[in-house]
Amino acid sequence: MATMPNTMPFKQGLSLWCPQSASLNRIPRISSRSFRRSYVAAASSFANENREYVVVGGGNSAGYAAKTFVEHGQANGKLCIVTKEPYAPYERPALTKAYLFPTDKKPARLPGFHTCVGSGGERQTPDWYKEQGVEMLYEDPVTGIDVEKQTLTTNSGKLLKYGTLIIATGCTASRFPEKIGGSLPGVHYIRDVADADSLISSLGKAKKLVVVGGGYIGMEVAAAAVAWKLDTTIIFPEEHLLPRLFTPSLAQKYEQLYQDNGVKFVKGAKIKHLESGPDGRVAAVKLEDGSSIETDTVVIGIGAKPAVSPFDTVGLNNTVGGIEVDGQFRTSIPGIFAIGDVAAFPLKIYNRIARVEHVDHARKSAQHCIKSLLTAHTHTYDYLPYFYSRVFEYEGSPRKVWWQFFGDSVGETVEVGNFDPKVATFWIDSGKLKGVLLESGSPEEFQLLPKLARSQPSVDKSKLQNASSVEEALEIAQASL
Repeated sequence: MATMPNTMPFKQGLSLWCPQSASLNRIPRISSRSFRRSYVAAASSFANENREYVVVGGGNSAGYAAKTFVEHGQANGKLCIVTKEPYAPYERPALTKAYLFPTDKKPARLPGFHTCVGSGGERQTPDWYKEQGVEMLYEDPVTGIDVEKQTLTTNSGKLLKYGTLIIATGCTASRFPEKIGGSLPGVHYIRDVADADSLISSLGKAKKLVVVGGGYIGMEVAAAAVAWKLDTTIIFPEEHLLPRLFTPSLAQKYEQLYQDNGVKFVKGAKIKHLESGPDGRVAAVKLEDGSSIETDTVVIGIGAKPAVSPFDTVGLNNTVGGIEVDGQFRTSIPGIFAIGDVAAFPLKIYNRIARVEHVDHARKSAQHCIKSLLTAHTHTYDYLPYFYSRVFEYEGSPRKVWWQFFGDSVGETVEVGNFDPKVATFWIDSGKLKGVLLESGSPEEFQLLPKLARSQPSVDKSKLQNASSVEEALEIAQASL
């Protein structure tokens, strides 16, 4: 793969939307102080006691926002979080990894992976929020906003008041239309704990699993299914796995690993519809070429869409999706911010607007936003794109796989290593190293990757091509810093 398209849908990422020509100056530059409008006195008609700061959303961004408010002494009696889930914020990537392991493989369960354990921080259980004076409103999504009155309406009819609003609504899973079987019993999507619990229930009874999509979700779910000893098939329309990042050569190595574990592939395929059996459950996947694949369980992993409703009027970016913000995550409306998956922000390092669906950005955008809101911090968010995946990590697996990628996947590629166990891919554009992916690296080697991607050093491509090992290639790249 010589070049990367400007739109890169990823999971936990998982989308990197990058229009090259987008202006970085469309959001008016207003000081953080002026964004904090006068706090409105309490009124008995408002359902939330904590009204100075309101975060809408219960994912990673909300959890890390709460952490940052607490660190600055601004949470107790001031912060309210409104979420549609019955749980305190948790590390969502676990849902397609360890959460799906069978019971004999030590699966992940709450409260084990509440935010912020994913980055080595304190586990923020529901009791933690109570102790910190953070008001949590569970299972009641926001359905309306009145910008002039600075109020929110929830699904249950509650009226909430805010002084400053932080939108952290994340994404929703893209679904198959109901008319082609997208809602049949036995068809699953994964975005929250309830989705994962429903899938686990099916996996425990399943014999044949079809995973639709060859991206992050597809690869991670299929790897977990191996632990359940299921007849597993991955179907996708592209020519190889994860085409928006993997080169054909790199993808072939991962595909062989999956095939060695019994996973089958149907590539370049388009789905006509999902068929139901006599019991009403999904029974087969019908392809446009007329062929059919029998199954009793289907997982759809075809991407996600930013959850912008009901905040459409706040200011959407129609090119990348999401709510447009500046380098401090301020929207065009004073006092309203957007963070995480839903934010269309200036990707400073590459001078373009982007929307990134990934846990790393969810954490960092929340921390940057709240720090900018509460202090004199005025630095523009300077994010380096980072993606990773971990598969086959369950107990008894013959090989655990973990790769990391930093930077921009543009230009020519140089691949070094035979995947036994290491392989590295370098992206070089106009003589400069723009991105690097490493499989099965050491902690020290993984720490080198962001330094290379951010520095974008000039490298000798021929030296990399002639490197006899991944270690030698990384030494050549490091020497160019």
